[in-house]
Parts: sequence; structure tokens; C-alpha cells
Amino acid sequence: MLCPSRSMGLLLFCSFLLPLFLSYSEAGTVGVNYGRVANNLPPATKVVELLKSNDIGHVKLYDADPTVLRALAGTGIKVVVTIPNEILAATASRSGFAFAWVQRNVAAYYPSTQIEAIAVGNEVFVDTRNFTAFLIPAMQNVHAALSRLRLDSAVKVCSPIALTALQASYPPSAGSFRSDLAEPVMRPMLELLRTTGSYLMVNAYPFFAYEANADVISLDYALFRPNEGVVDSGNGLRYYSLLDAQIDAVFAAMSALKYDDIKIVISETGWPSKGDSNETGAGAANAAAYNGNLVRRVLSGNAGTPLRPQADLNVYVFALFNENQKPGPTSERNYGLFYPDEGKVYDIEFTLGGTNSGGGGLRWEEDRGRSKGGSKGSGSPPTLPQPSSSGTVRASSTGESWCVANAMVGKARLQAALDFACGEGGADCRSIQPGAACFEPDTVEAHAAYAFNSYYQRKGRAIGTCDFEGAAYLVSQPPKIGRCAFPSGA
Repeated sequence: MLCPSRSMGLLLFCSFLLPLFLSYSEAGTVGVNYGRVANNLPPATKVVELLKSNDIGHVKLYDADPTVLRALAGTGIKVVVTIPNEILAATASRSGFAFAWVQRNVAAYYPSTQIEAIAVGNEVFVDTRNFTAFLIPAMQNVHAALSRLRLDSAVKVCSPIALTALQASYPPSAGSFRSDLAEPVMRPMLELLRTTGSYLMVNAYPFFAYEANADVISLDYALFRPNEGVVDSGNGLRYYSLLDAQIDAVFAAMSALKYDDIKIVISETGWPSKGDSNETGAGAANAAAYNGNLVRRVLSGNAGTPLRPQADLNVYVFALFNENQKPGPTSERNYGLFYPDEGKVYDIEFTLGGTNSGGGGLRWEEDRGRSKGGSKGSGSPPTLPQPSSSGTVRASSTGESWCVANAMVGKARLQAALDFACGEGGADCRSIQPGAACFEPDTVEAHAAYAFNSYYQRKGRAIGTCDFEGAAYLVSQPPKIGRCAFPSGA
């Protein structure tokens, strides 16, 4: 993530928790970005053990460090290496240089180290050093080198772009690339990706948009939490998450150039666990919600967008570690899933097992963006408003609310809160007893969510009755656990 790319969050409306922990058919994969702008990170061999112990199967590097590539050998972990922006000019102008780089940094390690792609630069259009003219020739030379080495069918060539590549993305259906990029850069890039069977990498950060416009963007909408959604008046599709809207703006821009068949990989996305006082939304709870909900969604095979509901997206979460030497605001140094001592920054399930398997996690009803002509509650479905100075949208609400479990606090705290709610708290927990209608799925998170909501509703939705010392939070869309709907009253 380049620091200047913070501006990309504003483009969406003015204008990935961890890698493939498991492989599922008809589902996307989740990986991590392994950045190393720090002086306190563990050695590569320990990092690889951390990846393996968490069943992390995909990792993206910002270089091709030989120590890291050797440490990854024989692990089966899929790897993306990067050609730094600084050497794009040489890669573009000298085919021999490109061949030597690929031979030295890819062929020398493959297949023991499972390199699956080469990212040629990173957010090149954002880089103030103006390397844009070198990008396409560099990508072509790298692919030619792979072909000479007979690696072109196994190793893809791509280049991550920031959302600043978009000239228009409001509403998402009107997405288009900047006029200075569309024909001279994006069209030849997309043609190369199509010809070689590769994909477009996109760095997308809902946090930036929310941080700058928290007064008009719903936090639930930004964090994949239950919400009523907003409708794109251009195509009638309903959006339940800010990330979906950002990615669909890119899909629309590709479609405008007649490249509907190109796949998108989200090469960076994430949420900071800490920020400066003016960085609204930064915090461990929100980071856990964003990354946790994203992982569950992708690995459950529900990662398509309203515009492309069958396009199971592969996602790389930014980042593996907090990086103490990154410049910029506090948030830049606090995107990590792990501290340098390998401890988790926040508690989150890394797989679909446990509380998140077999429908055991909290889910809400979505129609994958297809508006049915109405919304829950009264009135017409909410629509994306006309562009304003803020350029963002607020998800409307029916005024009702429900209390659900916050899985990031861990099973022990959820169980303690569940015991209180069903005991002295007086919640009606008969429906989650063995054999009762809401017993399945039999998980702490599912049972706690039902009990918390019962307590909250029985207390008249009074302030402070949906907290349980951080183990619960409010949502504005009726949740469901499996087939069990939540009551909206005592």
C-alpha cells in the first residue's frame, strides 16, 4: 500500500482473515500481504512457520527477497512476487534485464517455491515519480521472459492498481477509467491480461472512504455488517457493502472498454487497528469486524458482487504484521493481523471451522444485489443519492435494531456473557436449548447472538443493554441464525 493511495477512498462515491486457510470449491481464496517496512520483524523462517500454523496458503510479497523465497520452498504456499517501481524503466527498456530478473527471482526457485504471479510494480499510477509509461512494456517483457523459460502457463503477470485509476465511480454502474489511462494504459493492460489468462489486481480500502466521510457512510455498510443496503439507480442493484461498490465500479470501467471477461483479484484490502485521533473508525474492534466478516464471506463462497454475483473474488488482506517504519499517520503502522512477536492483534477465526462453519456464524439475508422492488419496513428501497460535495452514501435504516454477538472477543468471553444473559439477565433462552427451534447451529456465537438479542429486546432496547462488556453490538437489519429469525420485541 502506497501512502498516497489514501485518497482512493474518496473516489468511490465522488468519483482482503487470512489467506486461503482452506480450499473450497466454488469459493474464493484469502491471502495476506507480507510487508517488511519494519526493523523488528521475526526472521523469514519463523514467519513461514506462522503462516503454516495458521493454514495460510497464499502470500503476496513486495519484492522477491531470496531469504523469504528460500524459506517458502517446499511449503506449498502460493506466492506473488513484485518487481519494484524503481526498476520498471530498466524492465521496460531492456528485455535482457527483464529476462535476467525472471530467471534469477522466479525460475531459480520454481517449482519448489510455488510462485504463481509476478506483480509488475505496485500502484504505479499513484507513484509521484511518474513510471506509468514504463508499465505496459515492462509487463510485456516479463511475460516474454516467462515464455522463454516455459513458465508462462504457471506464472501470471499482473500489476496492482489503486482506485485512483478511476475517473468516475459514482454510482458504481457509471465506473470508468481516467481519460489519461483508459486507452494508452488500461486497454493494452487488459488485452495482455486476457491474452495470457491473467487477472486485474485492485487495491481497495473502504476504511479511507469511511474515515473521510463517517457522517454519511454507515459503519455497518463499511464493515460487512447487516444493513438495509443502498440501491444503484443506474442499474437497480442493491449494495450491502462499500467494498462491493468499489469493486463493481472497477468492473463497470472494464466493461466500458469491452473487457467483461477479465477476473479481478483484490490485491490489498484491510482496516487499521489503531489510528490518530482524526482517523475516524480506526480500532481493533472495527478491524476485526472488517477482516473477519470478509474472510467468512469469501471462504463461504459468497464473494461475488452485485454486478458479478458469480465472480468469486480472491483477496489479499493487508497486512501480515504491523510495520513500525512505515511513514504517514498512525494507521499506516497498524494494519497488521499480527504483532512482530507473532501474537494476534485481535482475536479472529482464521477458517470456516468452529463458530464459522456449516452456517454456524451469524448471517443475514442478501439477494446478491438484486432489488426486489421493496425493502424491509415501509417505503421504497433506498437508492444512492445524487453526488454531493461528500460524494458518499448513507445506508438508510428502518429505525429498528437488533443485538448480536461480537465474535472478536473470543469464545470464553462470549460464553460468560451468554451465561449471564440466560441466567440472572432474564433472557428467553428456551429456543436455543437442545431440540428447540434455534438450537442449531450449536455454536457459542450463534447461541450468544440469540440470547443477547432477547435480553436487549426485553430491556426495551435501552441504552447500554447491548454491550456485555464488548461482546455484543447493534445492527439495523434483521439477522438470522441458520433458519432461526431473531425476534424484534420482548
